[in-house]
Amino acid sequence: MSRPQAAPRRTLHMVGNAHIDPVWLWRWPEGLAEARATFWSAIHRMEEYPDFVFTCDQVALLAWVEQTDPALFEEIRRRVAEGRWVNVGGWWVEPDCNLPTGESFCRQGLYGQRYLAEKFGRKATVGLNADPFGHHANLPQILRKQGLEAYGFLRPGPHEATLPGNPFWWEGPDGSRVLAYRIPHEYCSPGADIGYHIDKAVAQLPPGLTEAMVFYGVGNHGGGPTKANIDSIHRLDELGTYGELVLSSPPAYVDAVRASGVDLPVWKGELQHHAAGCYAAHSGIKAWMRSAEHALLEAEKWALVASHVAGTRYPDEELTHAWKLVLFNQFHDILPGTSIEPAYEDARDELGEARAIARRVVNLALQSIARDVDIPLREGAQPVLVWNPHPWPVRADVECEFGLSVNLDRVEDDTGQAVPVQRTRPLATTSNPRRLVFPVELPPLGYRLYWLLPAEGLTPAVTGAGRPAGGTPGERVVIENAHLRVEVDPTTGWLRSLLDKGSGADLLAGVDRPHTVVADDPTDTWGHRVVSYAGPGTPFKCQSARIVEQGPVRTVVRIESGYGTSTLVEELILGAEARHLEVRVTLDWHERLKLLKLRFPTALRNPVATYEIPYGHLERPTDGAEEPGQSWVNVTGELPDGRRASLAVLNDAKAAYDVSGPDIGITAVRSPVYAWHEPRRLDPDEPYSYQDQGRQTFRYLLVPHDGDWCAAGVPRLAAELAQPPTATYESFHAGTLPSARSFAHVEDGPIIPTVLKRAEDGPEHVVVRAYDSSGAGGRMTLRLPFLDRDVTVDVAPHEITTLLVPTDPDRPVVAATILEEPVS
Repeated sequence: MSRPQAAPRRTLHMVGNAHIDPVWLWRWPEGLAEARATFWSAIHRMEEYPDFVFTCDQVALLAWVEQTDPALFEEIRRRVAEGRWVNVGGWWVEPDCNLPTGESFCRQGLYGQRYLAEKFGRKATVGLNADPFGHHANLPQILRKQGLEAYGFLRPGPHEATLPGNPFWWEGPDGSRVLAYRIPHEYCSPGADIGYHIDKAVAQLPPGLTEAMVFYGVGNHGGGPTKANIDSIHRLDELGTYGELVLSSPPAYVDAVRASGVDLPVWKGELQHHAAGCYAAHSGIKAWMRSAEHALLEAEKWALVASHVAGTRYPDEELTHAWKLVLFNQFHDILPGTSIEPAYEDARDELGEARAIARRVVNLALQSIARDVDIPLREGAQPVLVWNPHPWPVRADVECEFGLSVNLDRVEDDTGQAVPVQRTRPLATTSNPRRLVFPVELPPLGYRLYWLLPAEGLTPAVTGAGRPAGGTPGERVVIENAHLRVEVDPTTGWLRSLLDKGSGADLLAGVDRPHTVVADDPTDTWGHRVVSYAGPGTPFKCQSARIVEQGPVRTVVRIESGYGTSTLVEELILGAEARHLEVRVTLDWHERLKLLKLRFPTALRNPVATYEIPYGHLERPTDGAEEPGQSWVNVTGELPDGRRASLAVLNDAKAAYDVSGPDIGITAVRSPVYAWHEPRRLDPDEPYSYQDQGRQTFRYLLVPHDGDWCAAGVPRLAAELAQPPTATYESFHAGTLPSARSFAHVEDGPIIPTVLKRAEDGPEHVVVRAYDSSGAGGRMTLRLPFLDRDVTVDVAPHEITTLLVPTDPDRPVVAATILEEPVS
């Protein structure tokens, strides 16, 4: 083709794609129908234009088509083989890239890349996540370990983050790099002539760039490249205005960049921010997702142990199905809370199905192991097995409830030693229900037998409706154990003092800032243009603060507060041996276009804020910016007397945080209208549906320590909060297993094993995945007695490591990729 000699010396790789939101302003059946229609359209364009190339990036859509339209799927396979249908991304969907756990990002590639290899004979080499609202810092390592050497994205845009160039090397904390490219202007285009679309894209390119990608094709609700799109590209190529326009694909662009030998700049860290309101929007989907993720991780561990110890079948098909339900609902318009309200009925049901599968797997595994535990007959006693899902020892307080007037009020461990016990508030309100709480000390990834026994003159703990602190309004409430002293101000409903007795540091001394802040939130569902939600507001008004339970196991203070028509109940629980304060929250929220921040003020100076991110951590400024996080945030600084001290806040359901100076904030709830996108204005006469109306529960922990959050065990404590011990009732029976047993044990250190599962390729290997929680690296020794072997590996700073452990103890352990392929 002849172009004017004056045309720029530049090649624009025109990437024909159809960004398809399987769920957004529609539900998934409509998304499936649109995927089928769009893919047929792409096949027809290939028949009409011999040079047309189509790029597809969500494996779930291909799996849908395989199930519903075999003829179309075979056409796609044929076009993949000839190189004109290019599968990129390698992930099950385009997920939100901040909120899922680190393991979920691993599974996106594990199931996505393996599907591509199985169905098409080739995996993706270029990652693509056009539409998510930000990208966490550990993605370069995860991408490289999934066989992806490059990554395309749109957000943050030029107005949100100034990058050193485009393309550039994106480097993770461990040093892994991928070639990254920010899509200029947009990932989709109008269905007509796209000259204006290319104008906008070229205007965002750095000067002197000789190779660039421009994405085109009707998107979001599908559609893909049109005849008018392709005809205009051919016409504009002849004009030479933009240089050479080639119908191309992301892998071809990456090859061209590499061949050019250009020295690319480096960007280290995360790629943020866009749509900060999405970190908190729709509390339900955040809580359902985190629960499902951890339920599946626990199910895999127990299913693997049971298959070796009890000879049960490993439920690989069921677990894979459940994981794919979880991965699908991490899509970037589901998990961030930006879809229409009925879409969350589907998400609730699918994540509920995943959790039901996981819990069924766990129950069957534990019952299968328990049947072989030797439990001798003891008249009038109730045996209880308590299970620890973590490969390190766990001490926790567990609760057991039984009814029908069973008079059991004592507890012994498997050695016959008495265990402290107290009654606590039962769940049932039938006649004479009984619920006990008692401390357990559990072996690593194993179980221990406890006995519930008839009462022998036990004096019950103070329980029930509760009593005012000291009986006088405004009088302080003080609870303490050997490690902590906590003082509650009943006028504010929050802590006046949080004293770490070991160090003598009181993190709240002299602090008088509110714990609850309700603020107006006129922003849309996404929170577009929002930088911070940490501004002023009105606190909930404390109505009562009183001790409602006190005994040898724990003390509980219930704080009840109100705002408007909303209520907040926070139960502060201090265990007899605990080094942290647990808080159980029940929020009944009925506000509209408002948000609630739970704030945790401290007396620290020169604060440094550290956030948990997927399979790692990251320091961020203490400027009040709304930030995404996993299950914990830590602030370290100096007290007025110069001592170094820290506070870590952990939670089991929330993902939106800020650190404003020395104070940590959690955005507990926002109440925008569903799927409301600026610049649309709300009509005061419309009966809109607002998010997060009604009751929700969650838990958080306050962990004061001397400044080293890793040495204080914060990452492990977060894992225990997400996967607590399980108590199961047993009967009397003979068995070959002892009263306590460990199936896996990791030594103390910063390397945290998170995954123990059967390999995807069969029972000959077990997969172990672990990550460095400290950033300093270290050696991990993991004992696996049910396989009769120990595993020792050196883990580099910030590294995520995957191991293939043969079930044959004579074969060596092999380092592997996230795709469970051996590393040479």
